[in-house]
Amino acid sequence: MTDIRVKICGLTSAEAVAAAADAGARYVGFVFFPKSPRNISVDLAAELAAEVPPGIAKVALVVNADNALLDEITSRVPLDMLQLHGSETPERVAEVRARYGLPVMKAVGIADAADLARIDDYIGVADQILVDAKPPTEAELPGGNGLAFDWRLLQGRHWTVPWMLAGGLTPKNVALAAKLTGARQVDVSSGVESAPGVKDEGLVRDFLRAVR
Repeated sequence: MTDIRVKICGLTSAEAVAAAADAGARYVGFVFFPKSPRNISVDLAAELAAEVPPGIAKVALVVNADNALLDEITSRVPLDMLQLHGSETPERVAEVRARYGLPVMKAVGIADAADLARIDDYIGVADQILVDAKPPTEAELPGGNGLAFDWRLLQGRHWTVPWMLAGGLTPKNVALAAKLTGARQVDVSSGVESAPGVKDEGLVRDFLRAVR
């Protein structure tokens, strides 16, 4: 499992950035969504992004963001990728990708087999797909809820763009999740926290160790 690439999302401090980098994460994510406990300002994101070592991709997570917000984020934060985690249409994904010249990862929520068909809608317009657990109807957050889905739904599935597994992953279950799904990339946020928005250095280290 040594080639599994890990994204630690929802970083809110320089200590969390250092923990993710030291543990071997290949991506770090910054959240720009006010309802999230991991939401940070553009000013703080710019400071944290400057601390990320070369070779680690810096990802901005947004939810149905308008161009004004994306203009501000992309002009002030050195980014490598945009993650669209709302109800963005394939047309909007293509528009964002063209406007900002950055690779785009589109999150797709999965609860049952029928949801998998939505992934195909984004194959031609997104650079990567984040396969996440679909949030409950009453949930305020589109992700980061600590929920998993039936990983067996992904067995034998192949897509023509890289994809990343998310949703309820922890140091204790990520190895099994990767084995069942064949995922070569995984994303974690709440699963390595001691409190909402607070990354735990030991859990981050344990998570990376679990996929090696």
